[in-house]
Amino acid sequence: MDEERSAEGVKAASLPDVGEAIRGRVKWFDTTRGFGFLVSEDCDGDVLVHYSVLKDHGRRSVPEGAIISCTVVTSDRGLQAGRVLAIDLSEAVPVRPAAPARSADRSDRQALAEDAGPFELVEVKWFNRVKGYGFLNRPSALAQDIFLHMETVRQAGLADLEPGQRFEARIAEGRKGLTAVELRLPA
Repeated sequence: MDEERSAEGVKAASLPDVGEAIRGRVKWFDTTRGFGFLVSEDCDGDVLVHYSVLKDHGRRSVPEGAIISCTVVTSDRGLQAGRVLAIDLSEAVPVRPAAPARSADRSDRQALAEDAGPFELVEVKWFNRVKGYGFLNRPSALAQDIFLHMETVRQAGLADLEPGQRFEARIAEGRKGLTAVELRLPA
């Protein structure tokens, strides 16, 4: 009987009731696309945060690391913030303005794209949106890292990359090693 209760307790804690208030940290938020996700110890899975629920707080986006208190609703796609109750920016990652690209950097990217090979299958080793870069591997050569810049991810229109995800990439030899210059979902 105690085992059944503990199993029910875990189940109740892992999926909040509709309209229940939770508190979570912003995992990432894409201002261009108008949504992001937060993670919370109050529930299993990420909680979608759409820009429309931020307008009562005079915002269209939230920085990564911000703490949000909100009510949640369950939709056919999972958990979603229904109403934001409070936004705490004290632990948010500072937003640094993007430095303008130097013409030499643009030339290097163009040259890399011209020298890149055909699309080939790659796998995400790790990617950190806050840092703005990560690394890929060819599934056949897992020891060889391929640098992936956030700009390449944005140009491909991709949201978040998770370790093990597979994509196709055009790869070129850069000054510091292999670099992915174009990314797309496998055909």
